[in-house]
Amino acid sequence: MRSSKRIRCYFLASLLVLSAPAMAAWPDDQNIELVVGFAPGGGTDLTARAMAPFLERKLGGRARVVVVNKPGAAGEISTSYVSRSKPDGYTIGFINVPGFVFIPMYKKAAYQMSDLRIIARVVDDPAVLIARKDAQYSDLKSIVAALSKDPGSLSFATSGRGTSGHLALLKIERATGVQGTDIAYKGAGEFKSALVGGHVNYAFVSVAEFLVTDSESSPVRPLLLLNDKRMAVLPNVPTAHEEGYKILMSSERGIAGPAAMTDDIANRLQQAIKDTLEDPVFVQSVKSDAPVIAYMPGAQWTESLATHPASLQAFVARMQE
Repeated sequence: MRSSKRIRCYFLASLLVLSAPAMAAWPDDQNIELVVGFAPGGGTDLTARAMAPFLERKLGGRARVVVVNKPGAAGEISTSYVSRSKPDGYTIGFINVPGFVFIPMYKKAAYQMSDLRIIARVVDDPAVLIARKDAQYSDLKSIVAALSKDPGSLSFATSGRGTSGHLALLKIERATGVQGTDIAYKGAGEFKSALVGGHVNYAFVSVAEFLVTDSESSPVRPLLLLNDKRMAVLPNVPTAHEEGYKILMSSERGIAGPAAMTDDIANRLQQAIKDTLEDPVFVQSVKSDAPVIAYMPGAQWTESLATHPASLQAFVARMQE
């Protein structure tokens, strides 16, 4: 009796296994997490949320892309999370350069660059110094003069130590011999409110981050572009070069996955990113990002990133003080 009962149980179990639907192929099994290392409202977050529905369509099938914010430590938390994830294509994330390259250079970071597979660059977005329209000092020369008289008297908001904004401040300090006060936030969405509220004197944002909130009624205006030439979208904003300082800083943002991700998945993601950035509907939908879209395939961007440490080495000692 017990034997026949066991046989019936095995039979029913076998039927359930045979009748169960087979696991679908990537990317149809589950949501794809697109991880962002900064708080909602910043440039990376806005780009990720704009790209997500387009990536779904370009990947096809039942692909679903969900943006997940893991802010903190200038992007280190999110980058290490992606690096430790399964390389199955269901966890990818934005990396922000120079922070991605610089952080492991000056401290024992939770990841190394080799822990990630670079999939594609999305934007190359120059830094811009912004202030309230009623700021006492509204150009680089007057800011430098004020800091020369009273070091640390002016505060500069950034997205954290080692980020493009923070490095922009370090480069200005190095070029001019003055010192400001760095105030770190979890993202531009946070510190733009602090600037408007008068809690900080200045802030470093990317061009796209500025454009997304720019309007005639805005209490904030751009003062300085850390680029080698002016940009058509900010025609009246002088470059640091024009002010007499050869200072360049840009935020390259792109997508990466765990190092062991297969070629097949990485190539499909790369193509979906490329197709998204070339889609006129997407470009029209991201007017603030459109001027800085700068697609680069993973292999080429990996080679480019390998050249960055040489230019960042001079700031390692400063970070360890």
